[in-house]
Amino acid sequence: MRLEFIVAALAFVACSAHAQLGSENPDWKEAEAPPPAALNVDGLVPLEVPGSTLRFGVVPASVNIGTDGIVRYVVVASSASGVVNAMYEGIRCDTGQYKVYARHNPDSGWTPTKNVDWRPLHEQPNSRHSLIIARTGACIGHGVNRPATRIVQDLRSPVDSRFRSETRQ
Repeated sequence: MRLEFIVAALAFVACSAHAQLGSENPDWKEAEAPPPAALNVDGLVPLEVPGSTLRFGVVPASVNIGTDGIVRYVVVASSASGVVNAMYEGIRCDTGQYKVYARHNPDSGWTPTKNVDWRPLHEQPNSRHSLIIARTGACIGHGVNRPATRIVQDLRSPVDSRFRSETRQ
């Protein structure tokens, strides 16, 4: 009985590791990210980021699902003193990763990031907001929540009314 439990536990761990690490399609290619629109902080969809002193919000009109399956969006971080930072990011739901494509500077506009690789959502303390976006709207498991309007709707919705199949478009 004990041996069967150990074998079952090992099989579960192996399957979980494969689902997280082996789900990447070797033929997948990232499409060129469209440039972000001019920054507009009106009507941000607020995010609850526990433990952060910053207030985060997603620009609803920026949410886009690329042909490559990447959910791209602009997220704004505001401090209590009024400093505003914005990032143009992407999430790969199938691999649980994120990338920052550009950062916004109030004086010069969007500045593309250089040589940025995909990073795991779960291992980066500075990506808690990206993980929240993935979990509360952008992704359903390892799949993309579609369409982009549904992502925005789910980001705005209370926890108990997100991802409802009867309201899907």
